[in-house]
Amino acid sequence: MDAVYAFLAYSVSRPVAEDLTSGTFERVVRSWKSYDRRLGSERTWILTIARNLLTDHFRRQAHREVISTDEHPGLVDSIAVDGAGLERAFSAEALRTLLAPLDERERTVVALRYGAELSAIEVAAVMGLTPANVHQIASRALRRLRGDLEAEALSDSA
Repeated sequence: MDAVYAFLAYSVSRPVAEDLTSGTFERVVRSWKSYDRRLGSERTWILTIARNLLTDHFRRQAHREVISTDEHPGLVDSIAVDGAGLERAFSAEALRTLLAPLDERERTVVALRYGAELSAIEVAAVMGLTPANVHQIASRALRRLRGDLEAEALSDSA
């Protein structure tokens, strides 16, 4: 369950990640009879379901309007968050901002590889790629992020 939530939290807010995690396990229970060990491990199968739910979520979100905190200033005040929770929320938001320049495939590989802590072989199975391709995508994404961070640090010090 932690791996599923960690993967989803790379891409969406905490409440949405919690909802999608719950939805993932609802689908796992409903679809358990269709699981085939020959096609991959249980973990890989479950994370594939999570990835599909995330994709569906983004498709649905493209057609929804966003609630603005400018239009509803009381919304922020109504959310009770302890200090540690607030720190995690900012960290998760900072992480999503950091990963924003990556394309969807790069973000998904990074989220599965480092958030869900899957091996390259498992990520490959989830995404329908080769392990070598997963390594290449992850390496390219991390190089890009490192370059962005270094450029930001240089501009901050100037």
